Amino acid sequence: MRKILFASSEIHPLIKTGGLADVSASLPAALARQGQSVRLVMPAYQASLNKLDSVKTVATVKLDGYHRPVNILESRLPQTDLLVWLVDSPEHFAREGIYSQPEGLDWPDNAARFAVFCRAVVALAFDHAGLDWQPDIVHCHDWQTGLVPALMSQQPNRPATVFTIHNLAYQGLFDYATFQALDLPQSLWHMDGLEFYGQMSFMKAGLVFADHLTTVSPTYAREICEPEYGCGLEGLLQLRHQQGRLTGILNGIDTDSWNPATDALISRQYSAKTLRFKTDNKTSLQQRFFLPPREDVMLVGLISRLVSQKGIDLALSCLQTLLDEEAPIQVVCLGSGDKSLEQGLRVLQARHPDKVAITIGYDETLAHQIEAGSDVFLMPSRFEPCGLNQMYSLRYGTLPLVRRTGGLADTVVDANENNRKMGTANGFSFQEPTPAALLLTLRRALSLFAHPRIWRKMKLTAMQSELGWDSKARQYLELYSRLDLDA
Repeated sequence: MRKILFASSEIHPLIKTGGLADVSASLPAALARQGQSVRLVMPAYQASLNKLDSVKTVATVKLDGYHRPVNILESRLPQTDLLVWLVDSPEHFAREGIYSQPEGLDWPDNAARFAVFCRAVVALAFDHAGLDWQPDIVHCHDWQTGLVPALMSQQPNRPATVFTIHNLAYQGLFDYATFQALDLPQSLWHMDGLEFYGQMSFMKAGLVFADHLTTVSPTYAREICEPEYGCGLEGLLQLRHQQGRLTGILNGIDTDSWNPATDALISRQYSAKTLRFKTDNKTSLQQRFFLPPREDVMLVGLISRLVSQKGIDLALSCLQTLLDEEAPIQVVCLGSGDKSLEQGLRVLQARHPDKVAITIGYDETLAHQIEAGSDVFLMPSRFEPCGLNQMYSLRYGTLPLVRRTGGLADTVVDANENNRKMGTANGFSFQEPTPAALLLTLRRALSLFAHPRIWRKMKLTAMQSELGWDSKARQYLELYSRLDLDA
């Protein structure tokens, strides 16, 4: 049994902005099921504390670079036995939002906020908080925890460190004056340390100093070693790959929360054996948005942050073309983000009110209903480290239509003739991030949708996909074992 400390800036259901929160809850739970001693640590955001029934202060620590003592709070992650520690520094975390202000701008003191968090994680890793528990492995996630491996590297007899890259595009970049203000060891400031083209990079700190790096899909692990996806760090990542210290492990999903056979949020539960009931969810979704309830129309679902990365501009262009041609499609979209993309979707709805329904924002119940009621789920991302919605779609027998990148490439098998004959096709994919490539793939989907027997077989194949966390947890355990051998 290994003792593993998971450090993350967000953990579901305490606080969430994206897939990081889901992974930070589901992977530790899967490791605990396999007999490991796992504890979580995150900042004590006010919103997180409000979701916990029982919280107690178990330690107070004095951290370098900060003049006030910081409390360590202890609780259990809701609906689990997982122990979670929360770093309680009201000056840094007792505010609305996680990374940004209500109007959308980043908090100007984010470097100080997450430096305090990282220093608290290091204190816990060496049991300086006096909690009589010291991990064998500290597993850090994304830039907000990047200083942890760097600070631990300065200490003897330390636990092993793993750093997982969820999205390399967000690096935690700050100027040199901020580095100085944080009172970090000057020995960390050099081109082979935290310095990145004259700035301090929290992400680079994790990449340089962690014993092993992981990403959230095998394809993304390869992509970030190339200039197109490497964000200026591809040389360092190529080196780590050559050293055998970069591994891609595909994320899983919570197959209990996302299970059409037990989902209380959808109109009618169904399984592979009762797949005909999926149609009732389509009808309910159409009725909710006053779309004509027709089975012969391909209902396209889209749930996304409305940003360029997600290829929403490509989707707008192609959907507009198909709707103008009066193709047999309907569109239901849930998301928010770039105001110009939001406006583009509103215009699309205004031009085709009987075929397009748009909800700006996020609604968990509606997300489940879109997954259950759609025929096709659209994810034309320019890059996607892993992606979760395509896996939710597979689970619900909703065929994903994706660009072949990152985790989308690792989970979606295109419905070309050969894959259909082999019985492996579970969706649609295209390579080039262009409207022409996406439009061609949408037309292929429409063509196959007109053949119910072929479509049903693909839905059944999709629902048989292995999507849970247990097999992924075993891969992490194998990785942790290799760290033991390297020690």
